[in-house]
Amino acid sequence: MTVHEPGGSTRGGRSGAAGAGVAFAGLMMILSGTLSVLQGAAAIDKDTVYFMGVHYAYSFSITSWGWIHVVLGAALAITGFCLLAGATWARWIGLLVAAIGLATQFMFLPYYPLWSIIVIALDVFVIWALVTQHADAP
Repeated sequence: MTVHEPGGSTRGGRSGAAGAGVAFAGLMMILSGTLSVLQGAAAIDKDTVYFMGVHYAYSFSITSWGWIHVVLGAALAITGFCLLAGATWARWIGLLVAAIGLATQFMFLPYYPLWSIIVIALDVFVIWALVTQHADAP
């Protein structure tokens, strides 16, 4: 049995942190998506923005990476807005897009390692928040 306490927390069940996590995940998806679109636009516009110092197994042209980031960023931002609007389907699409984004950032590590590591960490949090919220749903 779950007992609701003042402030939105619960005793005997999960806290309200998962719901707040989903809201934060939606905001992070919007922010990450917007920045990804800008990152992709920079890569498409001028191939000299990014530099790959070592040979890497997952190599694409910078223009290809630019288009990948633009498309994925747009999907992240749109899904984030839908998630904040309360669309139940946005959880599943958010999980899918965040997982694809995580894999994409892993493959983008040689081009921009620090940014990729930060975005990977955000994607892990987004996935955690969406899975936790889904588990709490009635």
